[in-house]
Amino acid sequence: MANTPRSRVNLLSKAISGTHSSTGGSTLLGYIGIDTIIEQMRKKTMKTGFDFNIMVVGHSGLGKSTLVNTLFKSQVSRRSAGWARDEKIPKTVEIKSVSHVIEEGGVKMKLTLVDTPGFGDQINNDNCWEPISKFINEQYEKFLKEEVNITRKKRIPDTRVHCCLYFISPTGHSLRQLDIEFMKRLSHSVNIIPIIAKADTMTTEERQEFKQRVRKELEMSGIEFYPQKEFDDDMEDKSDNDKIREAMPFAVVGSDKEYQVNGKRVLGRKTAWGVVEVENPNHCEFAQLRDFLIRSHLQDLKEVTHNIHYETYRAKRLNENGGLHPISSSDTQESNL
Repeated sequence: MANTPRSRVNLLSKAISGTHSSTGGSTLLGYIGIDTIIEQMRKKTMKTGFDFNIMVVGHSGLGKSTLVNTLFKSQVSRRSAGWARDEKIPKTVEIKSVSHVIEEGGVKMKLTLVDTPGFGDQINNDNCWEPISKFINEQYEKFLKEEVNITRKKRIPDTRVHCCLYFISPTGHSLRQLDIEFMKRLSHSVNIIPIIAKADTMTTEERQEFKQRVRKELEMSGIEFYPQKEFDDDMEDKSDNDKIREAMPFAVVGSDKEYQVNGKRVLGRKTAWGVVEVENPNHCEFAQLRDFLIRSHLQDLKEVTHNIHYETYRAKRLNENGGLHPISSSDTQESNL
């Protein structure tokens, strides 16, 4: 049938209003620009930057600070955190924090390393996790006090621990009872990522056997490490996270020293039989840990900290105080400094 003036008007009307789908909705034919929202968010984030707070736990000599230096390619060390290797190990865990601003591609990230020198180094390690648990809760408390202020800051300083890297000694046998107790007690208040330190001290076969043994012991002890199965949002997340969980704990080697290997400068540890390349997946699982921690799950670590761990703490505290945390005038003055 030929297009009459009335039919042309009807077609134009449909093009402007949209075509109806089988479900009763309409699909707009013109470009709106919804996809620019992502660009808006990117620009906003670049202006404000990121805060990422990472805690390292494990007894002395496992290369905790060296690994963090290697992960972020910056010098965030124990010495800069106010604790020197030649100092006497404190009788109790003395927690040290140091912040370092990292900039890459125009994006700034304030990285705070929370070190726990002396953890598990004493003859009697009873309740040595209590100072760490107290520190984690104190950061939640600081955030809560700011949040319930009548005149709170536009952007609340975030000192909450987003990730706890728990260093396991490469014994090749089993977890220490202290390892189990620590992870069991703190897994519900912080994102724990267990890793096997100094993996180059074991053969490939020993490493795989030890990883399987650790996973089994964690499962038998009812310890859920990050990423927890219950927090998988959809099937795609579950599939990706299942692969990560099967590979954990990552067996890693950390080093901030460079060596010449096949004409290239690589980070590594020099041994009698050659150089252990930190970023070579055939030598250790450092690259997998870095990609998981920074490139794929950093934002999720922050979200789980806020939406799960902090909310659990917040609900408990508000419930204890009849629905609102009481803030004294001195608290208000301190928080507004």
